[in-house]
Amino acid sequence: MEELFSQTKDKSLTVFQLTNLIKTMLENSFQNILLKGEISNFKPSSAGHLYFSLKDSEAQISAVMFRGSTMGLAFQPKDGMMVQVKGKISVYAPRGNYQLIITSMEKAGTGNIMEMIEERKRKLAAEGLFDSERKRPLPYFPKTVGIVTSPGGAALRDILNIRKRRNDKINIVILPALVQGETAAPTIVKMINIANKNKLCDVLIVGRGGGSLEDLLPFSEESVVRAIAASEIPVVSAVGHEIDWALSDFAADYRAPTPSAAAEIVFPEKVTIMGNIDYYKNSLCQGILERTKNLRLLLKSFNPENMHTRLLNIEQRLSERFDRAFDSMKNSMEEIIKEKKRRIERSTEILESCNPQSIFNRGYSMVTDKDGNVIRDAKKLASGDQIKIKPAKGELTATVN
Repeated sequence: MEELFSQTKDKSLTVFQLTNLIKTMLENSFQNILLKGEISNFKPSSAGHLYFSLKDSEAQISAVMFRGSTMGLAFQPKDGMMVQVKGKISVYAPRGNYQLIITSMEKAGTGNIMEMIEERKRKLAAEGLFDSERKRPLPYFPKTVGIVTSPGGAALRDILNIRKRRNDKINIVILPALVQGETAAPTIVKMINIANKNKLCDVLIVGRGGGSLEDLLPFSEESVVRAIAASEIPVVSAVGHEIDWALSDFAADYRAPTPSAAAEIVFPEKVTIMGNIDYYKNSLCQGILERTKNLRLLLKSFNPENMHTRLLNIEQRLSERFDRAFDSMKNSMEEIIKEKKRRIERSTEILESCNPQSIFNRGYSMVTDKDGNVIRDAKKLASGDQIKIKPAKGELTATVN
């Protein structure tokens, strides 16, 4: 390598020459590399090649696995999966980029973690903890925002800076919690419960900055997910970077890609709000002025000379409506009375036709025995029985012979 540099020491290099030197140096030095990292930005191509990045908490490197090498894969790679790969460094001169060309890949230890998280996700989803019907809208203008995160982390600093820039009138409550390690989940749950029990805020931001899959694991713990789902205060989950995810994202009322994005969402911009207030105030004042102007013009059209005429016109219209209503009601009542009279006359005729006296007047008589029973059959009488005969007028007594 020193020989390569010595050949160009006394003259300037072209970009192509420099790139070739770097390419030669890197490709000769990193021929057979074993590398462990987390897959992100996974993008399989239609040709069968796999393009992605391998990352840890501090750096990342572009990688490609060509179709010929993927034939031996025993699993389907995806974002968040920890893998161990073997490959070599390659430099793409036209763009000046370097990448890792992978020849083989297998799951690393945290592949088991991904499987555990997926299994936990299926379980909690079956209980309905991730249902969209459970999601609540975030308050447009919260009085107080609670932040559950590490008090010394960059995530909190970013949130505070954005709050200062967007709206420093909104109060904040910092609920310090561990965000990494085995004891992190209980402290996160404790802070969420404290915020709810004491009603400390109107909305909660729960999260942390980026990290490896292991670093973000506390936010996928079942206890944390259940605490978020049970929270009476709306929760914004803000875990890691945009490509990261945790089960808290599914249980929260809103998932923000980063803590900074959560702050942008939760803290309404004071300048915008004041601008809206000014706009509506001006619109209201302008509307009042227009209405007042119109009323003044209307009042000018009224004067003592024409007030009497206007009132007479109003009175005349009302009087005409009253007369029409009266005539209509009168005609309706007359028709009703006529109909009632006709019904009474018909009923009287029917009753008269059924009156026994009318029958007597036509020459008929009613015969009864001494007890007043009507005689309808002469055979029921014997010689010597006393009977009464009732014609139309008067009454006769007779003896049967």
